[in-house]
Amino acid sequence: MATTRTSPTGTPGRRVALDGILVALAMIFSYIETFIPFNFGVPGIKLGLANLVVLLGLTFLPAVDVLLVSAVRIVLSSLLFGNVMSLWYSLAGGLLSFLCMWLLTRREGYSIIGISMAGGVMHNVGQIITAAIIVKTIQLTWYLPVLLVAGLVTGLIIGSLAKLLMPRVQKALESFH
Repeated sequence: MATTRTSPTGTPGRRVALDGILVALAMIFSYIETFIPFNFGVPGIKLGLANLVVLLGLTFLPAVDVLLVSAVRIVLSSLLFGNVMSLWYSLAGGLLSFLCMWLLTRREGYSIIGISMAGGVMHNVGQIITAAIIVKTIQLTWYLPVLLVAGLVTGLIIGSLAKLLMPRVQKALESFH
């Protein structure tokens, strides 16, 4: 899905404004997600609505902006809706997911849905690695197959939403000039 990213940001002021809007939107999605019971009886599974901002951002914006938006959203959301431990898990999952999705957007042959699914899986891998380090046991990896399936399912949902929203986002960014 290698795409040419047009910079809708123009001036530094517009770039900061757009990044701020995206952080706010991602935080709203994170907050809304706290009200959605999506775990299906399996602890630790979330839909990942905020990842919609990251996924669409990687399609249209410079990667450094998207990384900044993602990191700021994770820190602020963890402080507002979580705790210090959720910050470490979210950072590990979010950064690994971002790296994976960014690398895939730079290559041909990957759809936005496939990129989202890979990001969902890597988010859970990052969290399991973090948990294994914090708890100091590799035995947590028994939970990985469940989280991998969950990452595929949630990635499919978020990727499908991103595909539907992509034309509207592109139109909105063009008007941002």
